[in-house]
Amino acid sequence: MLCILPALTFAQGFQVNLAGQKQIGMGHTGTGLAQDGASIFFNPGAMVTLPENSVQAGISPLFFKSAFNPAGTNATYNTSDKVATPFEAYAVFGPKGSWWKAGIGVYTPFGGLTDWGNNWQGKYAVESLNLKAIYFQPTISVRLSKSLSIGAGFVYNRGSVDLTRAIPLSNSSGQDGQAELKGSGKGYGWNAGVYFDTHKGLTIGVDYRSKVNTTINDGNAIFKVPASVQASFPQPNTFKAGIPLPSTTSLGLGYALNKKWLLAADVNLVNWSVYKTLAFDYASNTAALQDTYSPRNYKNAFSVRGGAQYKPDNQWAVRAGGGYASAAAQAGYVTPEVPDANRYYVTAGLGYQAAKRLDIDFSFEFERLLSRTQTNIETQLSGTFKSNVYIPGISLTYHW
Repeated sequence: MLCILPALTFAQGFQVNLAGQKQIGMGHTGTGLAQDGASIFFNPGAMVTLPENSVQAGISPLFFKSAFNPAGTNATYNTSDKVATPFEAYAVFGPKGSWWKAGIGVYTPFGGLTDWGNNWQGKYAVESLNLKAIYFQPTISVRLSKSLSIGAGFVYNRGSVDLTRAIPLSNSSGQDGQAELKGSGKGYGWNAGVYFDTHKGLTIGVDYRSKVNTTINDGNAIFKVPASVQASFPQPNTFKAGIPLPSTTSLGLGYALNKKWLLAADVNLVNWSVYKTLAFDYASNTAALQDTYSPRNYKNAFSVRGGAQYKPDNQWAVRAGGGYASAAAQAGYVTPEVPDANRYYVTAGLGYQAAKRLDIDFSFEFERLLSRTQTNIETQLSGTFKSNVYIPGISLTYHW
């Protein structure tokens, strides 16, 4: 049931960091920790050090609120109230105390859900965007020594896009035309990590998640225009598009002060510079319908994260954390489909052992995007974006 839910949200650029409830509660830290099956995402090298086999699944309903104030006006446009549902699911198995473990993860590292409606000032730039990227990652992890372990996984991505925008061609009733580009595709990549345990409380992790080029072939290009110009927008029509999903390099530290307190910190570099253009190549072109090449020119971005966990006993865990992420969209290239900006966030979490082999974990995140005033070079849309994000989350873990 979790696997058929739409994975729709974005964080830095359109990257999603909702890969594990324990990790969210601790400020999205996890590269230098071995807590549960989410190590498949955060650091496959840590997976072999997990003391038990497990199966877990979680979901993080996301409430994204964004507002746009056009330059020189008092008007305000708001995104529709839609709830995104990023999810994660992991399974880890292997002989107890063995030098190896295997696992599989299904998670949502990238996506976007934005709906401004069809009556706002930027409707010719975008009305709505629904971008999904679901990764399937079989993984193996091995212990090289008492302190050092490594792991890697193959990534298969199933991605899709559904983009609508208005066309400045009105019918007899004054309604604008509309273009909808809808399609799905696939891509391939990998995830590898190294994990080092000093056995003196300090653990260190390094992880690299590769770029995944997602190619969409034979997407549907649907144009609703007045009958007088329909011949200039041939139907049926298809398009091709490529969406480069960037690589991420992470360094993480974990430190167990004692049996009750655990601290963690992560630093992440995201290679967003691969996202230069949002391009659509139409199968049938006319003088009025040419292939679309919209510049994005993203730059590499970083984030820093920190968190802590306190366990008063074996049944409960209390978590908190926070972080800061820089914007990937450069000045002049901010778009309403992803109104990117520098941001900070705070998180909290609660873990409860409901039964001998069953754990329940809760998390909550508040994310604040700093207001950003921009004039887009391509569309000349000018104004100020302000956005907030609210994300509760829950997961269940069965371990043996």
